[in-house]
Amino acid sequence: MKKILFFMGLSLFGTVGSMSGQAAENKGLTLKDIAKIESVGSAKVSPDGQWVAYTKSNKRKPYIDNDGTAWSELYVKPIGGEAKPFITGKVNIGSVRWSKDSKTIYYIAMRNDDTFAGVYSIPVDGGESQKVVGTNNNILSYSLNSAGDKLVFIAKEGAPEHKEKLVQKGFQAKVYEEDIQNVKAWLYNLNDDEAKPESINIEGSVISAKFSPVSDQLLVQVSPTPLIDDIYMKKTLQVIDLDGDVVAKFKTEGKQGKAVWSTDGENIAFIGANDYNDPTAGALYIANVDDETVSKRVANDDSHVMDVEWHDDDLIYIEHKGLESRVVKAAVKRRIAAMPLVDYGNGIQRSLSVADNGSVYVLADTAKHPRELFAITGAGMQRLTNSNPWLDDVALAKQEAFEYEARDGLTIQGVLVYPLNYKKGKRYPMIAFIHGGPEAHRSNGWNTRYADPIQAVAAKGYFAFIPNYRGSTGRGDEFARLDQHAYADPEFTDILDGKLALVEKGMVDSDRVGITGGSYGGYATAWSATKLSEHYAAAVMFVGISNQLSKFGTTDIPNEMHAVHARAWPWDDFQWMLETSPIYHVKNAKTPLLIMHGDSDTRVHPSQSMELYRYVKTLGQAPVRLVLYPGEGHGNRKAAGQYDYSLRLVRWMDHYLKGDGGEPPAYDLKHEKTLEEINAEDKSEDKDD
Repeated sequence: MKKILFFMGLSLFGTVGSMSGQAAENKGLTLKDIAKIESVGSAKVSPDGQWVAYTKSNKRKPYIDNDGTAWSELYVKPIGGEAKPFITGKVNIGSVRWSKDSKTIYYIAMRNDDTFAGVYSIPVDGGESQKVVGTNNNILSYSLNSAGDKLVFIAKEGAPEHKEKLVQKGFQAKVYEEDIQNVKAWLYNLNDDEAKPESINIEGSVISAKFSPVSDQLLVQVSPTPLIDDIYMKKTLQVIDLDGDVVAKFKTEGKQGKAVWSTDGENIAFIGANDYNDPTAGALYIANVDDETVSKRVANDDSHVMDVEWHDDDLIYIEHKGLESRVVKAAVKRRIAAMPLVDYGNGIQRSLSVADNGSVYVLADTAKHPRELFAITGAGMQRLTNSNPWLDDVALAKQEAFEYEARDGLTIQGVLVYPLNYKKGKRYPMIAFIHGGPEAHRSNGWNTRYADPIQAVAAKGYFAFIPNYRGSTGRGDEFARLDQHAYADPEFTDILDGKLALVEKGMVDSDRVGITGGSYGGYATAWSATKLSEHYAAAVMFVGISNQLSKFGTTDIPNEMHAVHARAWPWDDFQWMLETSPIYHVKNAKTPLLIMHGDSDTRVHPSQSMELYRYVKTLGQAPVRLVLYPGEGHGNRKAAGQYDYSLRLVRWMDHYLKGDGGEPPAYDLKHEKTLEEINAEDKSEDKDD
């Protein structure tokens, strides 16, 4: 406990001081606070509606815990009662499911001496977990049949026995994108202690397999290979029997999201794209198993459907529109109008779970807290969890929707967070936080995380500006396509126009504006630090794009890039791709640029960052630094990398937006000094004991 308190009190940017409510209120959120924020990860209500099982993150503490991703714990809450910790500590619980009789919870985990993740079960009324099934590879997902005697899981086949010996002898050559294994579906008999998983003959690589609620038929989503590009763009939807024979195959096109059985097993609801070139799966469809017809139930003309479940003959879905969201109940077989269960302006709902009795639970966040569990009642949203009670005593900066007009007249929406102690009439420095995708959007909910420490910079006296530039989701199909074959301009001048609007209002100091973002947001950052350099005093690019030509040749999603973004191949429009690359405009680069990247990123290869770094450094017109994170991919997942990233981002912005600027700050964050202080504190505690 003392070690935890010590970490909370330690600061590379000043001491947090007393952890009393008053002190926290005066200081606002800090980077160390962000590193320990927890949230509810998933939730499943029992079929009888009497229990909710949910997972909650348990963050590792930088400098104290061994490095890794956050742990995931299991809690169970009886309706009307207090939540009970079921499986906690250094565990990773995923894919929580209930038995049909609501007496048993199933989950995926790697426990005890497991080499691979398997399926476990635990009685809801108490008892120890029991391993249900495992195999010689990680189980990725599973489904239980309605009778409770069969389980289907998906996993790759295990490596052959001789593989390890070959590795020892040095035979480790990999044939790129050919040396891969399809994911298979496996059937397991729950009533036979001697049973072994049997492979189901399904052509392609299985993405999901779900039992019908009334039979042993399976709803499967399949791609030709397990390559991410195929999963994005070539996913199919079909119903099969346990021999692998196709019962129904549905005609779909383009991206495809969640698919779920209707309660009676006669229909499938799924979230899908309008066509192959639609950037996102945002429309809601219903497919009929008997005649294989597919009809659009909810068009994404000005919104996007984010999640869907069934209750009897009704669809219940989450719809995001602009900066807000709502939960809707829509009858399928009855001629009655759709009815909002929760209307816009009541938090940002992220995912659904529905019991057989119709009770609805959602995970949602607001500007005041990250993702928590809520029940939807006749009175509205009822909050059931509080993962960060200490956050209730922290002063959070004002957050509001911000709408402005781009230079071509298009209305752009975004979220604006004020400096914590904002005084009207004073101009403040600002950091623009740019989302990736671009087929994504930020809502007027909780937006603070390690790569976007928004409330922490607001506490330090910055405006934080979060724009949903053209190409973002949440405003319908047409808006999401506005950046197709229109890279950089005008989508990134949308961001600049937001800055200029805030400057014109007298709120922001034009000379003290920074920009940061990851992935496509990193592309926006790189463009802003080169082509639009005169408008930005600091930039931090994360896993970003610098060269559209080489991006095509090094990414794992070239078909997705062509279909929903570029709408051209490099060899068809070489000059356009070159001119929409930040490296093409590097001669204009005067903005101090910090570049950070995971060295194992396959989505945006780290060579994208290396190219821009080398160009800017060789030209010598602006300070530049490149930081690589070993073992991290398209974003940092481990605690140390996340905390290090936050520290570097904020220090870079402080140095150039609030400090004297000039040469970059020292590259060394003195992590070893912090570790020495913690070790010294441990020794002092041991001596006292």
